Amino acid sequence: MSNSKSELRAKALAKRDALSEKKRAAAATKLAKRGLPFELLPGTIVSGYSPIRNEIDPAPLMRKLADDGARLALPCVTARGQSLIFRLWHPNDRLMLGPLGIPEPSPAAAEVIPDIMLTPLAAFDRLGHRIGYGAGHYDFTFAHLRKTKHVLGIGIAFAAQEIEAVPALSHDVALDYVLTESDVFDFRSPEVAHSLRG
Repeated sequence: MSNSKSELRAKALAKRDALSEKKRAAAATKLAKRGLPFELLPGTIVSGYSPIRNEIDPAPLMRKLADDGARLALPCVTARGQSLIFRLWHPNDRLMLGPLGIPEPSPAAAEVIPDIMLTPLAAFDRLGHRIGYGAGHYDFTFAHLRKTKHVLGIGIAFAAQEIEAVPALSHDVALDYVLTESDVFDFRSPEVAHSLRG
C-alpha cells in the first residue's frame, strides 16, 4: 500500500475541510431525508455523535429517527484504549464537554448499549473499512460490544471522503453500511459492496 493511513486520512480530511458550509448543511439534510436503508423497529437505540472537525452533522438524521420511534444516545469517552460508553440523549437535552472537549450527555443520563452506532470517520472504502482519527475508540467499542450483541455500524460521511482502499489491519472493524449525501453502501453481503444512488 503506497499510502499510509495517516497520509490517506490527511487527504480525505483536506477534501472534507474544503466543502463549503452550504454544501455541508445540504448534505446533512439530504442524508436525513433519505433516512436509514432499512425499517427501524420502535424503541431501537441509535447512537449518534457530536460532530467535530467538520464532520457531517448527524443531528437532522437523528431527529428523523427519533420521530420514527428510535431512542437516541451519544457516546462518552472514558479513556484511550477503552470502549466508549453510551448515554440516552434527547435533541432538547443540554450537553456538557467531555474529557476530549466533545459535547456529551450528562453523567446522570442512563447508560445504554446501542443497537445501531452512527459512526464518524475520516475516510472509507467500498469494502466497509474506515479510517478514524487514530485513537481506535470505535474499533475498541465495536469489538467490546459485539462480544454480547451485534451492534450495527453505520458510517456517516460526505461522498468526498471515499477513497480507493483503506489499509485495514486485523483489529480494524468493518462497517455494515456507509451513508453519504449521494449513496448508500451496503457491506453486509460477502460480495463486493453495492451502492444505491439517490
